[in-house]
Amino acid sequence: MMFSVPQFIDVEDKIAGPLTWKQLGWMIGMGTVIMLFFKLFDTTLFIIATIPTVLLFVIFAFYRPNGFPMTTFVFYTVLFLFRPKIAVWRRSAEKKPEVKPVDISQSHKIVPSKQMSEEKLRAFAKILDNQNMDRK
Repeated sequence: MMFSVPQFIDVEDKIAGPLTWKQLGWMIGMGTVIMLFFKLFDTTLFIIATIPTVLLFVIFAFYRPNGFPMTTFVFYTVLFLFRPKIAVWRRSAEKKPEVKPVDISQSHKIVPSKQMSEEKLRAFAKILDNQNMDRK
């Protein structure tokens, strides 16, 4: 029996037009804050307070730096700012094996030449050619 495999499972569901649940929540929150500003402030102060508020809510709803939601990005930024930035290196308690000094007389051995004569090379080539013929 054939089963369909779900695809694009990492894509959030669209709820209201092109908006997801999170984006719709940010937009509703923005509307609520703007209504609150409208009731509390006069016209000039309302406009001055509304513009950065709208920008902030739109950034939190739609902007995804490095593929992360902006809320996660701000959370990690705050953690970075307030965590101590001290790296502590601790020597392990294991005892390392001792390094023995190398005997210099043994390190300079003369390696014989690995050059083949022309006759040996032709014989080797003939053997290889015959092996390839047997496989076909």
